[in-house]
Amino acid sequence: MDKRDYFIVFLSQFDLTSSKIAQIIDEMSEPSIQAFKKTKFDEKIIKQESYHKMLECADPILVETYVKNLHDRDIEIVTIFDERYPQKLREMTDSPYILYYKGDLSLANKPSLSVVGSRKPTSYGKIATEKIVRDVASGGVVVVSGLAYGVDSIAHRAALDNGGKTIAVLGSGFDHVYPSEHQSLADEIAKKGLLISEQRPKRTASKYLFPLRNRIIAALSEGTLITEASIKSGTIHTKDFALDYGRNIYAVPGNIDSTSSELTNEVIKTGQAQCVTCGKDILDDYDIKAENKQRGQEHLSEDERKIVSLLEDGMKSIDFLTKNSQLDINNFNTCLTMLEIRGIITRLPGGSVALN
Repeated sequence: MDKRDYFIVFLSQFDLTSSKIAQIIDEMSEPSIQAFKKTKFDEKIIKQESYHKMLECADPILVETYVKNLHDRDIEIVTIFDERYPQKLREMTDSPYILYYKGDLSLANKPSLSVVGSRKPTSYGKIATEKIVRDVASGGVVVVSGLAYGVDSIAHRAALDNGGKTIAVLGSGFDHVYPSEHQSLADEIAKKGLLISEQRPKRTASKYLFPLRNRIIAALSEGTLITEASIKSGTIHTKDFALDYGRNIYAVPGNIDSTSSELTNEVIKTGQAQCVTCGKDILDDYDIKAENKQRGQEHLSEDERKIVSLLEDGMKSIDFLTKNSQLDINNFNTCLTMLEIRGIITRLPGGSVALN
């Protein structure tokens, strides 16, 4: 770390926004602790009382000790002046000046998909999230989300369970993972993927910090997938950030009478999002060939294969499968039951079926 890095680490201790840090740096001859000590700041940028309190901590040795203590806890730091800083975040208009992280930082530079949505998804939303994330993660795309309840944690878990990589962006510091029930998931992501935050470790979560987190989630990926969300969901902020950054939006269509699919149906209807029903839709857009995994399908009967082939491009109703498989009803029901027992298909609410 050079003097610019140490200066950003120093400023991060005071919970300043990226725009405030930018204002401070613009007033200085160079971004360093020494230059900070010599600069006279306008009251609109830093009040004198605050400036004098900051001067008490403006010591490179104190900052170096702080960084070492974090390193001893497996917490690393990368600032915007570091060549390791994620390129996608450099392209933002309000890039975070610092990132605290645990895990593999190189994942931030790989093809990725942000997955967001309801904190209380329906069974349909849960299955849709698991299905699409499974396919996308299996195709080598990194899954990014915010470790929140609902769609976020489902997406992280689906990526990990299918041997994929995932990035969790926190809206708090590492010492106060929110929600606390997801601490074990955060620890697993830190070991197998990447856990990042722009907040110092001791900072607790707050409503103000979640939109800041969401801008990073949107910027880290080439596209953002919304699997299920109401029109009043906080997901709309991530969607807006993604559009501002010129990222693609993908959405899963839902029942027109379901409030849980209000936002996804709306963004599809208004042309803000591309309608997707399977991971292949996204992989094709990313120009990545979906891996053809015939898990558990090596010993299918000819009749079972007829049903599976009809499901390969997305979920179908039982009526559709019965008609198009051209199997007699008794044989059809037997095949469907065997496919379900072997974990190849899942029956969905409303009389639909999907491949696992």
